[in-house]
Amino acid sequence: MRLLLAEDEKELSSFWSFLVISILISITGILVVFALVLIFSKIAVKPFAESYEKQKRFITDASHEIKTPLTIIEANTEVLEMTGAESEWTQSIRNQIKRLSSLTQKLVFLARMDENQGKLEMTEFSFSDAVLETADSFSAVAKNSGRTLDINVQNGILLMGNEMTIRELVSVLVDNAVKYSTDNGNISVSLVEKSGHKKLTVKNSTTALEKGNHYILFERFYRSDSSRNSETGGSGIGLSIAKAVATAHKAKIHAKSPDGNSLEITVVF
Repeated sequence: MRLLLAEDEKELSSFWSFLVISILISITGILVVFALVLIFSKIAVKPFAESYEKQKRFITDASHEIKTPLTIIEANTEVLEMTGAESEWTQSIRNQIKRLSSLTQKLVFLARMDENQGKLEMTEFSFSDAVLETADSFSAVAKNSGRTLDINVQNGILLMGNEMTIRELVSVLVDNAVKYSTDNGNISVSLVEKSGHKKLTVKNSTTALEKGNHYILFERFYRSDSSRNSETGGSGIGLSIAKAVATAHKAKIHAKSPDGNSLEITVVF
């Protein structure tokens, strides 16, 4: 009897030893696999990360390099016009300089946003004032182009964020709405706060737009209508800036057409 008990205890002890060893081997194996995956993933991702960093540096450097010849071309154009050579051709040169300068500024801004993700200086400021002042600056532009701009901003809304980039976001959205709204169309800008969430909405009338979400509009250099963008001077990068600013503030940005005759962009903070 004692012999059987001793054998049972021995078998039980062996079982527990085997179980402990198995668990230790399993944990060690998992840790080794995890370490290998981590090492190889870093090796695999490294070329892409380096390529992305080089791309950002290239955009910044190229944008700065473009500024110099643009300044020279603009100065030469002014000299030509002063000597009596002002014509539709010099005006065309000025328009293209303005367009390239705007594109360069946007590229630099976007590159800096990529570099400064999570590093923006955040302070509390009047979101209401920022939206109202920025949107109101487009009133004359909208009126001159035969469009109506309605601004409805709830008073006293504060936001913890980077005021300069938030104003840029509002400017981009309103500018986009004014440029691409229908002739004699309507643009509306609203800001409300409800249940702790601040909602900025910019809506404009449009045509031939599918109902539903249009998240693709935030892709860099995406242009839904190349000919229309050429007429308005669009580069397909403005809404990318809006998305970058929203992302930096951990806000959600959406673009949708509820009826096929309007585009509505909302940013929720």
